[in-house]
Amino acid sequence: MPNLSNYYIVLLPIAVGFIIWVIKFVVFYIKHDFNWSYAVEHGTAYGHMPSAHTGFMASLVTSVGYYTGLNSGAFAVAMALAIIVIDDALRLRIYMGDQGRRLNFIIEQLKISKKDFPRLRERVGHRKSEVIVGGILGFLITYFLATFLK
Repeated sequence: MPNLSNYYIVLLPIAVGFIIWVIKFVVFYIKHDFNWSYAVEHGTAYGHMPSAHTGFMASLVTSVGYYTGLNSGAFAVAMALAIIVIDDALRLRIYMGDQGRRLNFIIEQLKISKKDFPRLRERVGHRKSEVIVGGILGFLITYFLATFLK
C-alpha cells in the first residue's frame, strides 16, 4: 500500500480548494438570508467571497514550495500558473461580466425574446478583496495542514 504522505503535494491543494469552496458557499448562504435554494443555484457559481480558484492556486504554490523547496523548477511552474489563474479571476472574467451586463441591457431595450437570448451572467469574476482573502486562506490552511501532517 502506497504511503499517502507521498501525495500530500497534490492532495493538500485539492482538500484546501474544497474547504474554501465550502466556506464560499456558507458565506453566500448567510449573506443571502439563509435562502437554501438561492444559495445552491447562485452560490456555486463564479465570483463571490472568497475566491476558491485563488485559494486552490495559493495552496498549490504553498504545497509545492513546502515539499520541493522555493528554488525548485516545480515551484517556478506553480507560481507562473498561479499568476495566470489569478489574473484570469481578477481581470478577464470581470470583463466578461461587464460584457454580459451590456448585452443584457441591449436585449432588454430591444425587447428581444428572453427565450431566444437568455440572460447572461453578470458576475463571473472576483473583486480584489475576494482574491486576497482566497489567497490568504489557501496559504494559511495549506501551511497549517502541511505542518500538522509532518
